[in-house]
Amino acid sequence: MKRSDINRLIDEALVFFDKHSFKLPQWSKWTAEDWQKIGHEADEIRTHGLGWNITDFGSGNFLSNGLLLFIVRNGLLKANKAQTSKTYAEKAMMVRPGQVTPWHFHWLKTEDLLNRGGGRLEVELGWASEDEKSIADRPVVVQVDGISKTLKPGEKLILEPGESVTIPPMLCHQFCGCPKDKEILVGEISSLNDDSADNCFIHGCGPRVIDEDTKAKYLLLSEYLKA
Repeated sequence: MKRSDINRLIDEALVFFDKHSFKLPQWSKWTAEDWQKIGHEADEIRTHGLGWNITDFGSGNFLSNGLLLFIVRNGLLKANKAQTSKTYAEKAMMVRPGQVTPWHFHWLKTEDLLNRGGGRLEVELGWASEDEKSIADRPVVVQVDGISKTLKPGEKLILEPGESVTIPPMLCHQFCGCPKDKEILVGEISSLNDDSADNCFIHGCGPRVIDEDTKAKYLLLSEYLKA
């Protein structure tokens, strides 16, 4: 991904979240230059992995396979144990029509995936196989806003604005915005989040590579400077 595209995508996301009346914390607008002046008062942001993340999942085509998200709050996991009394996490995502977040599951995390507004969200679900490399051939029972629904493996679930689905550990999921719909404000409310160790992409996932074609306007959560 080009750094110029990352800068632009964050600018667009700030406008998008504001349009949907989802207000991000003031530090979401801090620039790379601002971060050079920030001291230990922002250590929780750094250590808990809060802030912007943008990835194309190694595809080289962000609009086809990609995700932009902002981690609003999160605790801290070490050796699978919470290190503070904060045992929950929240993300805000901007999902485009036809833009896929590929099949993956979490060993530990339980999450609610929410359509907070915009277009419709298409979610495919299936239990991970024993070797964790495919979808098991067994039905999926999920809770959609407290109502049980039974789906076939890989069956699509459409979430209208205001709807959500609960995704427990080991339940594979892939999602995208319905083609020709609007962009979607997607939320995630979950137990503690550790994207570096608790994501398993069943078909693999390449690293994000950044082409530094210009200076960073904002920092991604993996780029914070130590105080």
